[in-house]
Amino acid sequence: MSSSSGQAAEQYAVDYLLARGLKLVERNYRCKAGEVDLIMREQDTLVFVEVRFRKSNQYGSPLATITAAKQNRIRRTAQLYIKSRALGSPAMRFDAIGLSPSARAASDYAVNWCKNAF
Repeated sequence: MSSSSGQAAEQYAVDYLLARGLKLVERNYRCKAGEVDLIMREQDTLVFVEVRFRKSNQYGSPLATITAAKQNRIRRTAQLYIKSRALGSPAMRFDAIGLSPSARAASDYAVNWCKNAF
């Protein structure tokens, strides 16, 4: 995410997941295959998280923007991450977290966390 609102949303996602017991491993991991927004750990499971932010749901939810091609890029990126870190065959899953502005407060977000999204 490049915009300041996107960066704020990504930080909100990190804080949201940390508050639910996940631990941050890495942010914005990039390699030749693509990028993973967040790599978290939940107990012994590596969790690769795609964060999506939309200023409004007028044209669909943030999670609806994660295409099959994007899912495949994230999977390939995750495989390269695991290989580059010599992690063997860890338990892993792919989550998505969709954020949009909340009606309650400008600094708050409506959150849709989808575990095992793809």
